[in-house]
Amino acid sequence: MELPDYEFLPPAPRGGRSGWGLFGSEDSLGLMNLIGPEETLAAVQVVRSGEVIPLNASLSFASPPLFGRAPLALDLQTTAKGRAVEDVYNEFNPSASSQWDALGHVAYDLDAFYNGASLSDVLNEGRNSIAHLAQKGIATRGVVLDLESVARERDASYSPGTSFSFTVDDLEKARAYAEVTYRQGDIIVLRTGFLRWYRSLSARDRELVADARELRACGLEHTERMAEYLWNSHAAAVVADCPSLEVWPMDYSAAEFPFGSLHRILLGQFGMWIGELWDLDKLADRCAEIGRHEVLIASAPLNADGGVSSPANALAIL
Repeated sequence: MELPDYEFLPPAPRGGRSGWGLFGSEDSLGLMNLIGPEETLAAVQVVRSGEVIPLNASLSFASPPLFGRAPLALDLQTTAKGRAVEDVYNEFNPSASSQWDALGHVAYDLDAFYNGASLSDVLNEGRNSIAHLAQKGIATRGVVLDLESVARERDASYSPGTSFSFTVDDLEKARAYAEVTYRQGDIIVLRTGFLRWYRSLSARDRELVADARELRACGLEHTERMAEYLWNSHAAAVVADCPSLEVWPMDYSAAEFPFGSLHRILLGQFGMWIGELWDLDKLADRCAEIGRHEVLIASAPLNADGGVSSPANALAIL
């Protein structure tokens, strides 16, 4: 289908615009519906060398995990009198490392999740769960934009560990550098440099930033202009290597509703999927080296009934 531009979407009740109903009243896939056989075949055509780059950080790379999430506990158990080993994951939070946010993760407003689902629908009926995406699978074109390089042009002292807001102009500059044009059903892939910065921290500094009150992180600006830009790209998803995609902290004040938390619009109104903490340094560096910034992205989220997140399980194929 051909999506309408942002200005032609119906207004959402408390600000912004709504993509509810575009794919039917019971839909839980949102803009992932834009990826069909035609988009996958077109994405396959961008593959030149067959080089595969995994985009997944270790499940336990953040130590301790950000936002106070529980650390992964891996229990290795021997069986068959020591002739075999099985593993049991305890305190496993799928959002602690490279992840997908399902559409049931954040609502637009109270009892107003994507496509009109209520909180009860999400908790008890599996509406907007990660299982819907797992049962579809993802194979589409990824457009790789190096926002870190653009940020350093704006500010030579740029640090991903600050509340640095990337603007629409920054994304457009990175897209122009990449010499790509968005296509319907793309995944927009944003390297900010956050994971590289985080890996340089001391153990003490990692302890500090694990607290959401102390964390500062770069990300997309909290504006309607950014929401409009992302919708008009007609992408199915946007992913980044920073912890919240948008600049952290968010602004939950009534005065900034709904754009103070861009998740409310992207997930709750657009049905646009979000990926966070993806490991993108090798991919972005390789794209710069070969002068090509479009790749095939393949991802198989966990088929977890009712779940609202998953490890990314993502690959880029060049």
